[in-house]
Amino acid sequence: MMRCPRFAYRAPRTLAEAAAILAGEGPEAMLLAGGTDLVPNMKRRQQTPRVVVSLRRIATLREASPAGPATRLGAMLTLSEVIGSEFSAGARGALRKAAAQVATPHLQNMGTLGGNLCLDTRCNYYDQNLEWRSAIDFCMKKDGKVCWVAPGSPRCWAVTSTDTAPALMALGAEVVLHGARGERTLPVGQLYRDDGIAYLAKRADEILSGVLLPVAVPGEASTYWKLRRRGAFDFPVLSVAAWVRKDADGVVREARLILGSVASRPLPADASSLVGNPLTEETIQSAAEAGARLAKPLDNTDFALGWRKKAAFSLIAGALRELRGDDPEALGPFARRAAALVPAG
Repeated sequence: MMRCPRFAYRAPRTLAEAAAILAGEGPEAMLLAGGTDLVPNMKRRQQTPRVVVSLRRIATLREASPAGPATRLGAMLTLSEVIGSEFSAGARGALRKAAAQVATPHLQNMGTLGGNLCLDTRCNYYDQNLEWRSAIDFCMKKDGKVCWVAPGSPRCWAVTSTDTAPALMALGAEVVLHGARGERTLPVGQLYRDDGIAYLAKRADEILSGVLLPVAVPGEASTYWKLRRRGAFDFPVLSVAAWVRKDADGVVREARLILGSVASRPLPADASSLVGNPLTEETIQSAAEAGARLAKPLDNTDFALGWRKKAAFSLIAGALRELRGDDPEALGPFARRAAALVPAG
């Protein structure tokens, strides 16, 4: 049985108290939300904080409330609460579908929105137990000096594994960061760095306290497609979040495409070919070709490299066909599976 290393446990009741603990302990402290990522990582000795700071007693982090032209979603809302809430319905459906495809219902009951946004990057050589990693020698991400994905590279190539980040980026959301020096907001995309180790741009004393989700406007639609080996539990090997705003004639006026699990951060794809045009097969295939160019698979996750590259085109095209209004039954298993996982509305 794998056990966590010894650690001190703190359970503050306010954000200010939590931020003060982080500022005082520095890199020796880590935040605990639902624990579905941190606790297994601690058991495998991938993360070994001396102090664990739980956010469970901070009531304000479990609230969802209006915030001007947006809805503020507390970071400690569980993924199950996100799936079942009205703020992820309709045009905000990309968020609902992303949350519904995280792991399993049991883990969705524990995992949180903020925790999923801050999820550790993943790699075939890093996500192993301590004995396995010590047998081949440790990798750059933890205790070693070499990235086994690209041994000649000076950086770590572990990939982003969050489902909700691409969806929220496509929806134009922002994150709220609360630290010892106050509160700030930034677009979700700016939370991430293209670095498998230092993958978050928040300061060590900052807590991701919430998400600002813009209120939907007429003509919007969004979706999220996920590639993984099994229909449940697995992390994404490739994901696509798509958002469009169409006018009354069906012409796209704004569009966003975000690819997940193709780099150490979610990547915005070029959706400019969609703007000013209806979602015809020609415009869809043009956008899918442009987006697929971002997918440059390495040996850091599941499936063959060449096949993953080809899958990017298919997932982007399928997501856009869904936004056109095509029947999910005709779009293949990804659309049918996502439709079956989420409640109507």
